[in-house]
Amino acid sequence: MCASHVILLLCRCQKCNGKGKILCPTCVSSGTVKCMTCEGASSLVTRKVAVIRWKTLSTRKVSTTPGAASVPDDVFHRAKGVQLCNTQAYQCTPAFFADSYFLNKFSSEVIAERAHVPTTARVICERHAISVVPVTRVTMTHRRSSFSFYIIGYSREVYLKDYYPSRFCWGLCPCLEWLKI
Repeated sequence: MCASHVILLLCRCQKCNGKGKILCPTCVSSGTVKCMTCEGASSLVTRKVAVIRWKTLSTRKVSTTPGAASVPDDVFHRAKGVQLCNTQAYQCTPAFFADSYFLNKFSSEVIAERAHVPTTARVICERHAISVVPVTRVTMTHRRSSFSFYIIGYSREVYLKDYYPSRFCWGLCPCLEWLKI
């Protein structure tokens, strides 16, 4: 969406010296006629400046397997994954994957839940992107106690529910503290 404002910068007309009228060129008498340069306005538009305000509307959706459901959505949004779809059009349609009913359904849901655009706004284009982010759940056991953490995305971001974000010693400091190693 965008909203624009036009600012007109005016300067005094040099032909009529800002009066809007000049001496009659035909009879060169004391009568005056409307200045044709500024059309009697006594000033000229020197330039137009358009100030455009953009607003980006976005809808983000995460679909996880039950094993990764405890990882917050914002962690997935920051993670690096594999981009399966990235289309841009005036109005996007759901992506089609020949071998995945799940991805087709997910894409259709995202398109159906797109952000509402006010009637006063003008849509320039839409982008529809789908990425798959790998998640590895690691369960550690020590002296009959166990806990889990997650390694997310190809950048291998570590997520620990009770420690995140914490000291980042390759993601293992909270684990080592918990294990008292």
